[in-house]
Amino acid sequence: MPRVWEVPVHDSTRVRDVRVAARDAAGRARLPGERVAAAELVATELATNLLKHAGGGRVLLDLVGPPAPAYGDDDLRLVQILAVDHGPGIADVETALRDGFTTAHSLGAGLGTCRRTADGFGLHSVPGRGTVVMARIGSTPPGTGPYPPPVPVRAGGVNVPLAGGEFSGDAWTCVRTADRVTLMLADGLGHGPQAARASSAAAHALHQAAHLPPADLLRRMHTALRDTRGAAVAVAQLDVTAGQLYFAGVGNAGARLRRQDTWHGLVSRPGIVGAHLPTHLHQHQEPWTPDSLLVLHSDGLPSRWSPGPATGGPPLLDPAVVAASIVRDASSSARPVRDDTAVAVLSPSPPDPSS
Repeated sequence: MPRVWEVPVHDSTRVRDVRVAARDAAGRARLPGERVAAAELVATELATNLLKHAGGGRVLLDLVGPPAPAYGDDDLRLVQILAVDHGPGIADVETALRDGFTTAHSLGAGLGTCRRTADGFGLHSVPGRGTVVMARIGSTPPGTGPYPPPVPVRAGGVNVPLAGGEFSGDAWTCVRTADRVTLMLADGLGHGPQAARASSAAAHALHQAAHLPPADLLRRMHTALRDTRGAAVAVAQLDVTAGQLYFAGVGNAGARLRRQDTWHGLVSRPGIVGAHLPTHLHQHQEPWTPDSLLVLHSDGLPSRWSPGPATGGPPLLDPAVVAASIVRDASSSARPVRDDTAVAVLSPSPPDPSS
């Protein structure tokens, strides 16, 4: 089930809690000792920076797959650490990433170390709006992996349990089969362990039959979820060679596709996977272009969420950073999330600097 660690960081005592959560997550990911230490180091640095330079925020830790889906990665898990705040932001990100740089108005100390230590690193900041920092820690140190991008897209997401719960009733996953990449997001009914059981069953069903098109996958999931509470599920499948995106959804899982500067809503059918599946499942087909960006989300995110700065321009940001920025911009201490909240993003990979 989707185990998520959410630690609000508003005083120094919570820095230790973040470090303990990182150690727990790394243990569950079965990382070797030196990478467990790396996860603890990065999590501690990010939590400390939240206090020093943003006035507090929260750290989210999760176990995720590689951002570039590849064959044989079903059992591979990385520790994803996200530090999210509504602070003053960073005016000059590149300068802030230099070792030793810090000011009273931006993050700085430790970010260079975090970037060098992590297997994946991303940062997005808007002055006056806040900052999102992401680091992924895998079983191999930087320079030895984890894997070259096998397809020109990558996936990432964030999962936030309601009220700091141990388990989220939402789940997302991404799988590659041949020249197709399938991104799924499931929202189990309610929240807590039983909702997590339903969304986990949907993710497992996808991994067992990822070669099927989205509508057929939903039918397969419907059977797999019959002894659970059921779930709202959105499935998007990209044919990389043909440049076509196929989508089908059931329930109130949301989906939006951006091409150039225009956003298109992808409509799901009413129903509950595992309980009430529509007889006819409509499967959308949309062109996928080099500037496309796909967002799937559960109903913990307001249906009228507005794409923020992280979703615009060239798709160079890590998709997990984009997902966390969407959640951050849609919520605040005055507007807390009202349910488990998951956002998953599919975007083109950045150009290879060696090519």
